[in-house]
Amino acid sequence: MSTSRPTINDVAARAGVSKSLVSLAIRGSDRVSEESREAILRAADELGYRPNAAARSLADRRSRTIGVLLHDLHNPVFAQVLDGVQEIVRAHGYRTMLVTGHGDSQREREELTALLDFQVEGLILISHGLDPALAQQAARECPVVIVMRHDITGRGISTVCADDVRAGSEAVEELLALGHERIAHVSGGDNRVGADRELGYREAMIRAGLDHHILVEAGDFTESGGRAAAARLLERDPDITGLVVANDLSALGAVVAAEEADRSVPSDLSIVGFDGMSLAALGSLTLTTMVQPLEQMGRAAAEQVFRRITSPRSPLSQDQVISTWLPRGTTAPAPPRG
Repeated sequence: MSTSRPTINDVAARAGVSKSLVSLAIRGSDRVSEESREAILRAADELGYRPNAAARSLADRRSRTIGVLLHDLHNPVFAQVLDGVQEIVRAHGYRTMLVTGHGDSQREREELTALLDFQVEGLILISHGLDPALAQQAARECPVVIVMRHDITGRGISTVCADDVRAGSEAVEELLALGHERIAHVSGGDNRVGADRELGYREAMIRAGLDHHILVEAGDFTESGGRAAAARLLERDPDITGLVVANDLSALGAVVAAEEADRSVPSDLSIVGFDGMSLAALGSLTLTTMVQPLEQMGRAAAEQVFRRITSPRSPLSQDQVISTWLPRGTTAPAPPRG
């Protein structure tokens, strides 16, 4: 019994038509009569024939595919942005091709090259650590939208991001409103997003006349990084009552560090994260956070890509969304001064 897949030639022979007519029918051409189309589709169904997507893309000079690069699959935030992207991509009759760089710039370069080799019609780059030169190079070949970074610009590049400086300031202001003054910050590492959130923290502390209480410990966007940085902060200054942490994963690590230092959250230490990832709303101690509209950002990025695909001369967009304060179980009024 043959295990080879049926070909377009097999369909043509079964339907009694030419190979070129089968190709036209599969692509939905109006040059095929209804009678011939029905015969071809019936033959394809009987044989179990499935068109080769790559070959069809070459024939049409269109892949009907949007490439998506995720910085890291381990951070649920990126998956939530991807949900919004895929909603719009499917609505346009396209599909997504997903790759991840795992936070490594060389791997991101290799994965983007692979996407471009497949002739994707647009790229959505969801990464806070992206190499600007890499994005600018990719934009020479197809429309590019960068999610979470506002500072990478160039011909063919649009952006969707949150106002991270404003969000960093607002996190501090909300803690100030709860009576906290000894507020420290766990930073997000060497990237634009983390730098902007730290800047917002510093600006809010200075505006409140608390510049002498500014205290920053270098961390990253991982749970382990937040845990280690928060532990160092609590050892440096045991009088801290508020902690603004660069993202939700890192903030969850900071909660663990507080418990290990015998600090009760939130009765004597309030902790705030960023992003609003869905996992931070699970469990007995839900995380207070600055929420980004993640799915909305993904939808906006995909709409920007399709706008450029259909109208290449349309203006580039720099969309900025606002993060909102969501109080949950890790913040409370500052404890009385002892």
